[in-house]
Amino acid sequence: MAAPMTWRRLVYSVYPPALSGIFSKISDRFFRTRDRRRGSSLLLLAPLLADTDPLVSRPPGSTEGLQAHFHWIADHVPAFRVPGGRIHILQSPDEFYQAMKARIKTARSRVVIASLYLGTGPLEQDLVDCIEEALRCSQEEAAADLKVSVLLDYTRGSRGKNNSRTMLLPLLQHFPEQMRVSLYHTPDLRGLLRLLVPERFNETIGVQHIKVYLFDNSLIISGANLSDSYFTNRQDRYVLLEDCQEVADFFAELVGAVGDISLQLAPDDSVHMMEGMVHPYKGNRVDFSNSAQQRIMEVMNSARTRQHMLELDSMSKVESGEEHSDTWVFPLVQMKPLGIQLDEVVTQRLLREADGDSTVYLTSGYFNLTRTYMRLVLGAAADYRILMASPEVNGFFGAKGVAGAIPEAYIHLAHQFYSKFPFPCPAGKGNQHLHKARQQMEA
Repeated sequence: MAAPMTWRRLVYSVYPPALSGIFSKISDRFFRTRDRRRGSSLLLLAPLLADTDPLVSRPPGSTEGLQAHFHWIADHVPAFRVPGGRIHILQSPDEFYQAMKARIKTARSRVVIASLYLGTGPLEQDLVDCIEEALRCSQEEAAADLKVSVLLDYTRGSRGKNNSRTMLLPLLQHFPEQMRVSLYHTPDLRGLLRLLVPERFNETIGVQHIKVYLFDNSLIISGANLSDSYFTNRQDRYVLLEDCQEVADFFAELVGAVGDISLQLAPDDSVHMMEGMVHPYKGNRVDFSNSAQQRIMEVMNSARTRQHMLELDSMSKVESGEEHSDTWVFPLVQMKPLGIQLDEVVTQRLLREADGDSTVYLTSGYFNLTRTYMRLVLGAAADYRILMASPEVNGFFGAKGVAGAIPEAYIHLAHQFYSKFPFPCPAGKGNQHLHKARQQMEA
């Protein structure tokens, strides 16, 4: 499925100006000015991996050992030191799928799953069966220690009669003490807007978009959803971190925190909020955002402080000849409707500080840069390599009605972006690469 575009931007990309103006006026009645400024409810989690400098003696909490270009990131988010040998790149959708099933079956303490949605086909059912098997094996032991937590998006996970919720209900019914299913609902979809916007289109307002799959102390960070196309022929990224307890603990806490501010699925398919939590669309918008921000930032700040304090301990392990942690992992979180913009802050600075000797690889399934990112890229001295998907592989390709125009809308945005470059370009390798990409796209 396509990543959310802002409602206005999608309308202006698909319809002529006169009709777009009518849609715009209608939407203005639904959104308060402050809410429009806050942006769509898009949850992103983007890890950055960078080699570290050799460890040197430094006081606890210091970031001196980080590479000069990246040391400042630890001031914003937790910095995890990981042995590079424990990081593996899975190569194919099938390898991703088989790795998940195998690790679910052998999990002993926790399985944490965060995705946009869970599909309803045979492959998805097989994955659910693996979870059921693991829970049953856990119950047969002296203590049923295995806990399973699933975080999905409410709107996408509730689409249609057979959906993510109906797939998971049997697990909730048979293992109520070990199973938790949380459905994040954007605070931007409320009131009259929630009543009028139909299924599928309501997902353009904002969705939960974390993709992390955790099994005990190992985890896969990905962009793939839990559906058959992502298990068979839809290539995505899959970064496996093996036996990295500190990183796994952080992601489990983060997914748990987002789950706490989400609707809880009950065995009878009803939903409710946890006691003391503000409702995302029935409660006060500001109160929900403030309480949700506080809950998420508690996790981020406590992990950041904890990782600073662990620096001295990791230094002593290297001195004693233990495995060298030569890689840094920086988890970035973006939840703009809640006032959390860590990914935005870090990404903007990374793009801004990329000099003429740098190469920036920018890849996206959906080319939809914000205006700020566009300005940074257009004014950059660095060499940019930009890769986007063709319209034929978009989930909406060939769909009827407005949805079928979405792939072309993304191509239209890409054309607009390339048209802003002066041709012929001034000397500079970054612009030269973009010039070639423009020629290939227009050919």
